[in-house]
Amino acid sequence: MNRIVLGALVALALAGLGTFWWEGRAQVERAAPPPEPLATAEVLPELPPSEPGDMVGPAPPEASELTREQRRFFRYDRNRDWRITRTEMLSSRTDAFRKLDKDGNNLLDFEEWAVATVTKFEGADADGDNRLTPAEFATTAPKPRRKPRCAC
Repeated sequence: MNRIVLGALVALALAGLGTFWWEGRAQVERAAPPPEPLATAEVLPELPPSEPGDMVGPAPPEASELTREQRRFFRYDRNRDWRITRTEMLSSRTDAFRKLDKDGNNLLDFEEWAVATVTKFEGADADGDNRLTPAEFATTAPKPRRKPRCAC
């Protein structure tokens, strides 16, 4: 019983102390002095001439030759810190997930998955017999990605 009474008294004391502190800060803020006016007669530095003359800019960066494994690694390492985090590893799958998530609620329910699967199956079943032959099944394989040619 004594602990309950003591706890209640301490809680009331802390609440009262907090109230006085809060009110004291509010009065100080109301009496704050106005900000000093900015100096408007500041002299701006002279602008450089727009004619470059004999000036030469820095050399453009050169592309370094990366090995196949390094290119594969950097596809996942987005911030180039030489470490692949879980988020970086899973980020390559977000576009495929968004295509399946038709209602956009970031949850893939069975109906959304089933519609995508049935659509893929029906697209591959060329003769419409509800069976995939090896040739029909081969059409469901992911298409190989071609590198875009440089349009320099």
